[in-house]
Amino acid sequence: MQGTIYLVATPIGNLEDITFRAIKILKQVDIIAAEDTRHTLQLLNHFEISKPLISYHRHNEATKTEELINMIIEGKNIAIVTDAGTPGISDPGEEIVKLALQKQIQIIPIPGACALINSLIVSGISTKEFSFFGFLPLNKKNRKETLEKIKKEQKTVILYEAPHKLQNTLQDILEKIGDVNACLVRELTKIHEEKLYGKITELIELCKQPKGEFVIILDLKKIENEEEKEQKQMTIEEQYEFYEKQGLNKKEIIKQIAKNEKVTKNEIYQIFLNK
Repeated sequence: MQGTIYLVATPIGNLEDITFRAIKILKQVDIIAAEDTRHTLQLLNHFEISKPLISYHRHNEATKTEELINMIIEGKNIAIVTDAGTPGISDPGEEIVKLALQKQIQIIPIPGACALINSLIVSGISTKEFSFFGFLPLNKKNRKETLEKIKKEQKTVILYEAPHKLQNTLQDILEKIGDVNACLVRELTKIHEEKLYGKITELIELCKQPKGEFVIILDLKKIENEEEKEQKQMTIEEQYEFYEKQGLNKKEIIKQIAKNEKVTKNEIYQIFLNK
């Protein structure tokens, strides 16, 4: 009988944030695959857990994934843990899940701390709809493309960043996206936990010597492109002509204008009833 994969969330700072279930699973599994075995050993020692550890990180994920899967097929139960937070979220875990699904191996998540969610809820920025981009690419071309993609988002955007790269990233956001409202959260759940709020230019000044891992939350819901600004300044008749030139039919045009004007489709329909 083959084993099971447990994706176990671990504390992102304060060790008390681990769940009772996570401790139970870590005590029960045969092997723990850890992003950094030294870091995880400190956690295990704190909770008096003794289990075999296997190194499983971004640089050996391609080769270790199949090895771990074979152990599971042979009947071993394995817990996947990262240095902090939830496996698979900007950390190892995604690849083994994909292969496990192909092999019809059972995968069980053990919920717990997640930096992006906890940072979002203290940001004061809309939680209704958001996009998570993790760490921005280092490659200049890919980085530029990602920032251009982020600029088009009409919602909250969340990023991760290391302290030594924070200033460059904030400068890139200012240049490519604009001086938007944002929140920086650092050292979440730790002694020096801090939340900073303001425009990007203000945050650049506040973080001249950043320390600790950062979560960046951007408020992009109010960003409008030039075309949208022009549409808002148009009369309803001008909007109709604008969308008609774009090839939309009457029904589609009325629906779009109603959305722009924040009224019912019937109200717009009545205006153009005889058009």
